[in-house]
Amino acid sequence: MATIVCPPHFSPVVDAESIKKACQGWGTDEKTIISILGHRNLFQRKLIRQAYQEIYHEDLIHQLKSELSGDFERAICLWVLDPPERDAHLANLALQKPGLDYKVLVEIACMRSPEDLLAARRAYRCLYKRSLEEDLASRTTGDIRKLLVAMATAYKYDGEEVDEVLAQSEASILHDEIRGNAVDHEETISVLSTRSSVQLSAIFNSYKDIYGRSITKDLLKHPTNEYLSALRAAIRCIKNPNRYYAKVLRNAINTVGTDEDALTRVIVTRAEKDLKKITELYRKRNNVSLDQAIAKETSGDYKTFLLALLGHAEI
Repeated sequence: MATIVCPPHFSPVVDAESIKKACQGWGTDEKTIISILGHRNLFQRKLIRQAYQEIYHEDLIHQLKSELSGDFERAICLWVLDPPERDAHLANLALQKPGLDYKVLVEIACMRSPEDLLAARRAYRCLYKRSLEEDLASRTTGDIRKLLVAMATAYKYDGEEVDEVLAQSEASILHDEIRGNAVDHEETISVLSTRSSVQLSAIFNSYKDIYGRSITKDLLKHPTNEYLSALRAAIRCIKNPNRYYAKVLRNAINTVGTDEDALTRVIVTRAEKDLKKITELYRKRNNVSLDQAIAKETSGDYKTFLLALLGHAEI
C-alpha cells in the first residue's frame, strides 16, 4: 500500500507556476516545493513536469537541481523522475560507486516486472548512450558479472503457474551451489534469471522442505563470498520483499552517519507501492516507527520531504 497523501483537487498548471515562483527571488521556498511534490502521485507529477516544460521551456528537474542541494535535491529529483528513468539513474550510480553497489542492481532486476525492467533498460540506453548490460559487463568480472548481466537482461514469465516437480529438482541445484558441490555456476544463474517469481518461491519452499533450513540461512555461512552475497540479496528480494526493504532501511539508519542513498532509494521507489507494509514490518522488528527513526537521524528539508512521502499530510 502507498503512503503518500494527495489532495482531492489538483491543477498541474497552478503547481508548475507555484514551483517556479518558489524558485525565484533571493532564496528558494523549499517548503512550498515539498508541499506540492511531496503530495502528488506519479500521474500528477508527470503532468506537472509537462506543464512546467510547456510554460517555461525548461525541464523541471533541471530547475530543481539548480535551486536545491544535498540529500534533499537528490531525493526530490529522484521522486520526480519517471520510474524507468529513476531505475536507470540508480543503476548508473550503483555502477559508478567504488566496489560496485551490486545490491541496487539486484533490487532493480528482481523487484521489477518484466515490462518495467525492459523499460528501465531502454531508459538507460537513452540517457547514457550505452546499454545497461554493456556497462555491467565492463565493470564487473567473473561469476558476479554472469549473475548480474543474466538477471538484468531477463524477460521472465510473469504468470502464476508453478511446476512443483521442477521446483524440487532446482532446489537441489541451489543446495549443491551453496555447499560448494556445483561443477559451475551456470545452472544456478539460469534458475535465478529465468524462473518466474512464483516459481522461485516454490523452489525456496522446496529447499526448506527437503533440507530443513531456509536457503537464506544456509547462504549466511558464506559472508565474504561476493557472488554468494549477491545471490543471497536476490533471493531475499524475491522471497520476502517487504522484509528485505525493512532490513535495508534498518541498516541505512543504524549505520554510522546514516546511509542517505539507501534511505532515499527505498522510500522514493516504494512510496507508491508497498511502503506502508514495509513501515509496519519495520516497527515490529525495531520497536520504533520509521517516522520516528527518520526524524531522529535526518534533518532539514530532507527530513521534511521523506516524512511527506511517508504520509505526513502537514508540512
